[in-house]
Amino acid sequence: MKKILVIGAGGQIGTELTAYLREIYGAKNVIASDIRATLHPDLMEGGPFIRMDAMDSRQVYQVIQREKAGQVYFLAAILSAVCEKNPEMAWDVNMGCLNSVLRVAHELKFRMFVPSSIGAFGSTTPKHNTPQLTIQRPNSIYGVTKVAGELLCDYYHDKYGVDVRGVRYPGIISNVVPPGGGTTDYAVDIYHKAVKYKTFTSYLKEDTFLDMMYMPDALKAAVSLMEADHDKLHFHNAYNVSAMSFSPKMQAEAIRKHIPGFTVRYDIDPVRQCIADSWPDIMDDSAARHDWGWSPDHDLGSMTKEMIEVLNDRFHKGK
Repeated sequence: MKKILVIGAGGQIGTELTAYLREIYGAKNVIASDIRATLHPDLMEGGPFIRMDAMDSRQVYQVIQREKAGQVYFLAAILSAVCEKNPEMAWDVNMGCLNSVLRVAHELKFRMFVPSSIGAFGSTTPKHNTPQLTIQRPNSIYGVTKVAGELLCDYYHDKYGVDVRGVRYPGIISNVVPPGGGTTDYAVDIYHKAVKYKTFTSYLKEDTFLDMMYMPDALKAAVSLMEADHDKLHFHNAYNVSAMSFSPKMQAEAIRKHIPGFTVRYDIDPVRQCIADSWPDIMDDSAARHDWGWSPDHDLGSMTKEMIEVLNDRFHKGK
């Protein structure tokens, strides 16, 4: 089979997606790449790794041509809260890297996965059951890059026939990679703090509902879409995918079923609260369900149970 290249393999999604792909397609067939020289030990030791700057289109071209990659998962990006601290860098990285790889996809004709986000929506977007096609006026530079990225992918697909696919991810919760600067990362950190200290300080209000997804479902969504029949895809790019919607208060209640006495206090971060208030509380993912059979496997209860079991084992094993 042709090789699969994961660009940005050292990030939150990339670390677990690379391992997931290697389980499915074989370790030697999935190449991890990142601008960093060293990544998670499992990535470095579990299969081939190439250090690569995704903004260098010439280097991207050479790597993909040499390795005969038939699929590329593009995951290089700076996350929302970090973007706000350096908008210029956010644009350069999030858009520069994407444009670089799309240009190569036009020339070498490989299938490409590009994730978007609930960050592509804004305060004027319907918050509940956010439609697949709706107004997108984000109030963050991260959101601006996501909307621009969706449009750029559409352009390359419609004008040049590039087989580029993607989903709009909600907040993603992982038990492997620690929080990395996203607005929804409180929903990851709360489990770590609950298991370690039985207390947590939330930077979002207790009644802030956001669309969320457990990492195993996020990986499943990416691969399912990439394996789908192109002729059945009405949108191909930026499909809404959803799994669950909850607030910090609801998540804390779910945790207390496993960790009695867990407490939460609130110290609101105005920047991240403003971003969260502009995002959907749940997206309508009926198009993804219809076109390529999308369906999540986890809800808040099953995710919480597994997160706490995994983190308990990691932090308290042998104690």
